[in-house]
Amino acid sequence: MKDHHEEHVEEQRQELNELMAIRRTKLQSLYDAGVNPYGEKFERTHYAQEIIDNFESLEGQKTVIAGRLMSFRTHGKASFSDLMDASGRIQLYLRVDVLGEEAYGFANQLDIGDIVGVSGTIFRTKRGQISVEVESLKLLSKSLRPLPDKWHGLKDVDLRYRQRYVDLIVNPDVREVFRKRSQIIQCLRDFLNTRGFIEVETPMLHPIAGGANARPFVTHHNALDMDLYMRIAPELYLKRLLVGGLDKVYEVGKNFRNEGISTKHNPEYTSCEIYEAYADAEDMMKLTEDIFAYIAEQVVGSTKIVFQGREIDLTPPWPRKPMLEAIREYAGVDLTGLNDEQARKLAREKGLSVPNNASYGNIVEEFFDEYVEPHLIQPIFITDHPVEVSPLAKRKKDNPNLTDRFEPFIVTWEVANGFTELNDPIDQEGRFRKQMEQREQGDEEAHMMDEDFIRALEYGMPPAGGLGIGIDRMVMLLTDSPSIRDVLLFPHMRPR
Repeated sequence: MKDHHEEHVEEQRQELNELMAIRRTKLQSLYDAGVNPYGEKFERTHYAQEIIDNFESLEGQKTVIAGRLMSFRTHGKASFSDLMDASGRIQLYLRVDVLGEEAYGFANQLDIGDIVGVSGTIFRTKRGQISVEVESLKLLSKSLRPLPDKWHGLKDVDLRYRQRYVDLIVNPDVREVFRKRSQIIQCLRDFLNTRGFIEVETPMLHPIAGGANARPFVTHHNALDMDLYMRIAPELYLKRLLVGGLDKVYEVGKNFRNEGISTKHNPEYTSCEIYEAYADAEDMMKLTEDIFAYIAEQVVGSTKIVFQGREIDLTPPWPRKPMLEAIREYAGVDLTGLNDEQARKLAREKGLSVPNNASYGNIVEEFFDEYVEPHLIQPIFITDHPVEVSPLAKRKKDNPNLTDRFEPFIVTWEVANGFTELNDPIDQEGRFRKQMEQREQGDEEAHMMDEDFIRALEYGMPPAGGLGIGIDRMVMLLTDSPSIRDVLLFPHMRPR
């Protein structure tokens, strides 16, 4: 027996089928009348917003525009419609004595969602609305599915992500998010290019998964009969370029990690990784805060932004705090100088669940995630990470158990990761071997041995600083979007 919700869904489905049947009947009528409902190239002279912004100089002039009909209101021998193009909306005014009986009748048979090309005269109505008086109209694409009447609200969030094309049609604010995303990435490139960095491209199919602690996606190359890994990070290839003499490089591109999905995680995501020879972590921290401040100024107009009702101040410099110091402050425990067993014991006393083989570095990370991250609202750099969880970072001069690494946090999110790069091939090989031991003990996210990368370091890599920025989280922050799905055009979704 169906419940009320199932009956309502069935009624909606039936109504949709009936509306689609009507539109298909109209489509056939167009074919029968010799009208092509899916037109050819159409030359435009203006966009809707361009007309509105420049009305004083354009009033009374002819225009040719194209877009989607978003409303239709008939008043006898005159009709009004809203036409939406990529820039915005403008009102159309149709009159039978201008178009003629046949053309006016044709226009009134169109449906909301149809895409049309229009020529006419720019004017302002008696009510003051900037409009186009239509002199000719051509159907360019017949819409066979009606647009939803109500697309907002939590009940439709899942559908909005699955059918982003409809979301973009009916929600102007969503289109604006993705315009800003494009602007953010362009600003990032501009910032780096003007500072002497060159953009490069490295492989997305790797024979060895490396550059990060993550579980990779595996694929197979038939001609070579070999398994390959989809890139989890471009780091090891970019540092090979430092060896080759390219001093300042960056790459904007996709990474793929076979991990869970959340409001902050998607299996594929966009990052920007940046490497500079003869620099260190301090230089990379300065670069990070300057990048965020510059892009915020360009996109939002200020280094002070609002995220989910809270003001966030991105103005440099951002404070720096060592990880162990942050844990002492928020968890009330001192992990300095403990061995693995002592760290595990302390973690269990505090109620943390840790495996028997958890290293000191793993324990430090666990304390940090549990006790510190929720407090990091304003921008801050967390520095001096344990060596066990930083296999590619250089050790600190005064403490070889820690590394010269940093993670900036904003609104509790890690938004980037950087460090002074490890350029000692012997130390790097030892770190890889430690990672391999962890893989053998069941850690699927531990690094693999990359012998060619070791070979590259043996030729000599200059001292360097490296930085990886999560583009999606940056876009979330600067567009006040609480979920990563809000800033991905086509986020991955569980099959229905």
